Amino acid sequence: MMNRFEGKTVLITGAASGMGKAAAHRFCEEGANVVMMDVDADELEDAASDLPDDRTLIQLGDTSKSDNAEAAVKAAVERFGELDVLVNNAGIHAQGDVASTSEEDFDKVMAVNVGGYYRMAKAAMPELKKRKGSIVMTSSVSGLGGDWNMMAYNTSKGAVTNMVRAMALDAAKDGVRVNAVNPSFTDTGMTQEMQEDDELMEKFRERMPLGAPAEPEAIAAVMAFLASEDARMVTGVNLPVDGGVMASNGQPAL
Repeated sequence: MMNRFEGKTVLITGAASGMGKAAAHRFCEEGANVVMMDVDADELEDAASDLPDDRTLIQLGDTSKSDNAEAAVKAAVERFGELDVLVNNAGIHAQGDVASTSEEDFDKVMAVNVGGYYRMAKAAMPELKKRKGSIVMTSSVSGLGGDWNMMAYNTSKGAVTNMVRAMALDAAKDGVRVNAVNPSFTDTGMTQEMQEDDELMEKFRERMPLGAPAEPEAIAAVMAFLASEDARMVTGVNLPVDGGVMASNGQPAL
């Protein structure tokens, strides 16, 4: 294992499970101080339980609330003296087309998946500028193309895709890079019910040449790359980490 983040501090949202938990472990394994933020206190404590106490801080908070975002950044700096990397990962989804999606569900998805990313980035940017740091967003292949019956989620991830580009352009003058990972079907709590449907899983395996579902650790490895000096000339990129889904033009296998 490389040691690319020794002495650096990484703040990860949605860190109690799935890709966020995997990212916390990956960055910690590479030497980082890790601040793990989530709304679920019990899962957050469990996710951090096997990480070193001296390099780990858990922070309970809702990313869609500005005061929570600001508090997380402040806590990171007070504990570790700096903030080098923000991993904007917290997210939710709601199924439904435009007619069946309630206004409440639509607003909630947008508040977390888009508003939360904005609020966390806004709170973190002054500290990231000091360190010429990096932001990594968790977007989705659903931000690069559409899905059936996922209108709210697709809308939010499409917004993140262009947020990455716009923010990267603005932040470049201060030496801050902004990129995203765009996973396809991944083994997380959000997809557990789907994984119990054998017919659906077979369809995903047909669409993902490298196999489905992806492990969260595979996504976390790419997050670490994008945040590292190895990617120092990479910014404004939405990188599919999708097992080959976006390589296809949609036609069936022969």
